[in-house]
Amino acid sequence: MPTAHIIGLGRSGIAAARLLHREGYQVSVSDTGYSDGLLKTQQILAAEGIAVHLRQKFTLAGLDQQGINRPDQIIVSPGVPWQLPALVEARSQGIETFGELELAWRYLQQFPWVGITGTNGKTTTTAIVEAIFAAAGLNAPACGNIGYSACELALTGESLDWVIAEASSYQIEASPTLAPHIGVWTTFSPDHLERHGTVECYREIKAVLLNQSHHKILNGDDQALIKGLPWRWSDAYWTSTQGPSLPKGCNGQRCPVPQIFIEDGWVKVQSNPIIPVASMRMLGAHNRQNLLLAVAVAHLAGIEKEAIATAVSQFPGVAHRLEHICTWQGVDFINDSKATNYDAAQTGLDAVPSPAILIAGGEAKTGEDMAWLQTIQAKAAKVLLIGSAADTFSQRLHQIGYDDYEIVETMEKAVTRAAELASSLQAQSVLLSPACASFDQYQNFEKRGDHFRQLCQALIP
Repeated sequence: MPTAHIIGLGRSGIAAARLLHREGYQVSVSDTGYSDGLLKTQQILAAEGIAVHLRQKFTLAGLDQQGINRPDQIIVSPGVPWQLPALVEARSQGIETFGELELAWRYLQQFPWVGITGTNGKTTTTAIVEAIFAAAGLNAPACGNIGYSACELALTGESLDWVIAEASSYQIEASPTLAPHIGVWTTFSPDHLERHGTVECYREIKAVLLNQSHHKILNGDDQALIKGLPWRWSDAYWTSTQGPSLPKGCNGQRCPVPQIFIEDGWVKVQSNPIIPVASMRMLGAHNRQNLLLAVAVAHLAGIEKEAIATAVSQFPGVAHRLEHICTWQGVDFINDSKATNYDAAQTGLDAVPSPAILIAGGEAKTGEDMAWLQTIQAKAAKVLLIGSAADTFSQRLHQIGYDDYEIVETMEKAVTRAAELASSLQAQSVLLSPACASFDQYQNFEKRGDHFRQLCQALIP
């Protein structure tokens, strides 16, 4: 009987364990955590014949000590660093090691895939693509970082028209054979450097998905993509919100011509009008670019423009990404909890009505913050700082001469204080856009955004 070991008992790890168990593998799982929830999951999987070891840091020696045979395969959840010394050792010993997304690909590659990556914008783009495919009557669920975990989709056994996968750099680096029919790169800016080390390494990991895609779609408004990639893929499809041409000077050469663009208030594919831009309900110029990327996918998938128009006009936006929660005493409360880096937070603040009260902070990331700070100076009437990054952020704001900030520490205090200040500051909006990971105070950015939503809704009788 073939053997497999899963590292990580999150949603993707559980699905990977069940999929391999169904396929006849002897499966074991390890996780460093220990909680009531994990204990319950351990009991459920044990009843299914899957051994789970909690409070266990994965090492090959540790498997030996637990009496677990050396596995034929090791599958890592996205949160497990690919360069973990124990994984490097396993690979050096010839143990096949890969990620949960790669496992799902091996069982679902008979269906065409759309693979969507990027520093920011990938969740919204994925959700729009899923909505368009659904409007066209296609069974094309989203998976990866949105919707199902990829292995959950494989477990259903359904016959699919398409698989739409949002893929992070963590997932791509552990997916050596993933080859989508359509690959999309939304944006690029420094992120996850604490894991990948350098911007160049991060870029090359992202590029793998596009290298292995049959069709390639790229954001022609993103200068980091324009300057770095046009001549790597001469057959790529480019998008632009600025009309049917891109800026000149791509590495000293002429830039490619965008095939999908906005002109005269319309989204056009090679000059053919598809939908009016005004039919989109989401805020921000960045969402017009997300729309173009999704329309490009639909075009390459052969979807008629009537289905595109229906989906876009009804698409409400994505939870935790510039999500309008409520209007209280004339002030819009907006949840942008998914803005977990400076670039995303700058984009979010730039999109909302000003003057704005900004709630920011959490677990700080490495990155360039100047564009975000400049947008704060231009648009924020007050910044309320929460989480472990509060002191650092306050120092950065003071360094640029911006002193309209308060350290409030918690989300409860932030929402209460924002409500108190909104009238006197004539604020048009209160925006949660943290520019940080959530792990200092919350399990994930969804939990953080859900808490903000609950607090805002409690303002209204």
